[in-house]
Amino acid sequence: MQGASTGIVYGGLKYQARCIADVRADPDHTTFLAGTLSLKEENEVHLIRLSASGSELVCEGLFYHPNEIWDLKSCPYDPRIFSTVFTSGETYGASIWKIPELYGQSNSHSWNNLFPSMSTPLRSNVIHLSNKSICDSILWWPLGKHDKLISIDEGNLFLWSLDSSNKRAKVISQESVGMLHNLSGGAWDPHDRNAVAAICDSSLQCWDLRTMKRANTIEHAHVRDVDYNPKRQHILATAEDESGIHIWDLRMPKFPLKELPRHMHWTWAVRHNPEYDNLILSAGTDSTVNLWSVKIASDDSTPESPVDSSRRLTDPLLNSYTDYEDSIYGLAWSSREPSVFASLSYDGRVMFLEHLLLRDTYTKDSVQALHRIRKYLLEATEEASIAYNKAVTRLREYQGVDPHFDTIARQYHEIVKKLEGMQWTIHQVEMDLKRSLDHPTA
Repeated sequence: MQGASTGIVYGGLKYQARCIADVRADPDHTTFLAGTLSLKEENEVHLIRLSASGSELVCEGLFYHPNEIWDLKSCPYDPRIFSTVFTSGETYGASIWKIPELYGQSNSHSWNNLFPSMSTPLRSNVIHLSNKSICDSILWWPLGKHDKLISIDEGNLFLWSLDSSNKRAKVISQESVGMLHNLSGGAWDPHDRNAVAAICDSSLQCWDLRTMKRANTIEHAHVRDVDYNPKRQHILATAEDESGIHIWDLRMPKFPLKELPRHMHWTWAVRHNPEYDNLILSAGTDSTVNLWSVKIASDDSTPESPVDSSRRLTDPLLNSYTDYEDSIYGLAWSSREPSVFASLSYDGRVMFLEHLLLRDTYTKDSVQALHRIRKYLLEATEEASIAYNKAVTRLREYQGVDPHFDTIARQYHEIVKKLEGMQWTIHQVEMDLKRSLDHPTA
């Protein structure tokens, strides 16, 4: 294992739980949503934020949810919106909710803060399921605003059109996998809005949403979870029953690119890091979270993780986290801070973890990026200054001759003022860089 890790436990969940999701649309905070799975008690959705100091977890919202939550996803373009798949006895359903207030805008984050909006939510019960049909998951396209939504039940794939103005949704296409097959989840390709991977019995099926037909299949894959690589097209990871994860290239689906078998029981969750494509999390019923550093192929267009660039690892297992007492079903990276991730065990224990090597190098990378910005600003200002001096020299030749001289001179004077403003901005950036280097983020 390389580097060290720090962890913060959130003790707010009172009941069993399986679902946790990063609030990707929140650019200012490291925020997650977690939902409970109590059979007898009223369930809850927790909005959890990492404090500015990074030393504690703050509950920004505690909301009632009327049923057991089996799937929870945050909307990738609006931090107030999320979806749930739920069950109550023999009743199954899926809905999209809207949180009325965020981050102290409301006077109170009482327990029923969300409940009134659940009576009349932004889009309530956008998916209507009969008692004979069990919805497994809701999929949002992960990279921004999209007016489509995917739902997967045990035998069908549905593509929905969302109409936020009228607070409704309708099915625009669907396809059945047949009576002899069973779907149990999937993932939407971040590189292609028309591609989705669906878990089907002992295979992984890739569907084209334009035709609602299967485009590709990975056979003999006993999969419980799937996640696309956000940086590399055609690459995805699967959580396997065979106590590990597999890395696949969809252009060569017969055999996995990598097999990582270091779990002792079923693997239930797998997640790629949003920034460093070779970093992968996995977790399962062995009460262990594994952090992997998996180099697939050389590609200069994608960033290399600090672990992989600083030391060439022969063992892809970077770290194992075993401080759990129950099975782990929920995993989520922070899209805002790629060194931070959250895990959720079945007993309701949420743990935020940060790998220190990732954090320190990420801070270093940020400073290096600021250095590059400063360099480009200086070069641009220097070029603009040279062009300005040449223009003024030539302009003086027309002084007293060209009737528009005064107007043109004023325009050039405005350019000078803007250049001076740019130089001041560069100075501020330079000072910020110096402070960052002298006092790195703890």
